[in-house]
Amino acid sequence: MPVEFTFLGTCAADFSPRLQGDCKDRFDFDARRASCALINGRYLLDCGPHCPDSFRIAGYDTKKVTDIIITHLHSDHFNPDNIAFIAKDHPVTLWVREDAVVPQIENVTVVKMTNYEKYDINEDFSVTGLPANHDEKVFPRHLLIEAGGKKIFYGMDGGWLLFRTYMQLWKAGLDLCVLDGTCGDYEGDYRMGEHNSIPMIRLMLPSLRTVGTIDDHTLVYISHLAPSLHKSHAETVQICKKDNINVAYDGLKLSL
Repeated sequence: MPVEFTFLGTCAADFSPRLQGDCKDRFDFDARRASCALINGRYLLDCGPHCPDSFRIAGYDTKKVTDIIITHLHSDHFNPDNIAFIAKDHPVTLWVREDAVVPQIENVTVVKMTNYEKYDINEDFSVTGLPANHDEKVFPRHLLIEAGGKKIFYGMDGGWLLFRTYMQLWKAGLDLCVLDGTCGDYEGDYRMGEHNSIPMIRLMLPSLRTVGTIDDHTLVYISHLAPSLHKSHAETVQICKKDNINVAYDGLKLSL
């Protein structure tokens, strides 16, 4: 069964002012919106400040969203007003970590997820929350998703991988691996405890291959890029190409 995965936003929190100008009504490689993704038109991964615009520009219908799965509560990933906008005309289930405190939102049912426990949303879609190496105050976790027989790792906001999360991915044979790529192609950034740089990802991928997390068929992408820490999208694509790392961009659709 084909699975459609769409990057609706691929930026860290340093948004371009062009989003209020010439890119207000379109996607642009170098004016990224807040990181979020959509699977099969109905499962939304994160819902930050730009979600309604991203849906509009990509041509998706928010009324088809049945579930919103939150990685953590930083404002560029969790915007209650935009969740309310999506759920204004129909019921939506909001999936958060078990210790997260979220406001009550009309038409929204909150399900709190225990780390490492697999939740079957329906017969063709399940999600497991895996702790992330990020600001603990916002209840961070990565997402291991099984959809239509495909395995997806969505790892936004987190430097390296925590040990048990790494072990959970042992022999996963991922079809798609999306990693935090906040920092650019340089060494020495102080954010290494909670964000990846391209050199860090270069080190990670061979180990993930060794333990069977990824293999030759796995699509590897970086997302959550900070424009202030990267070169242009075109230059970043060339930098990553030799390591078989793909660079996500707003509006990119993958068929798995």
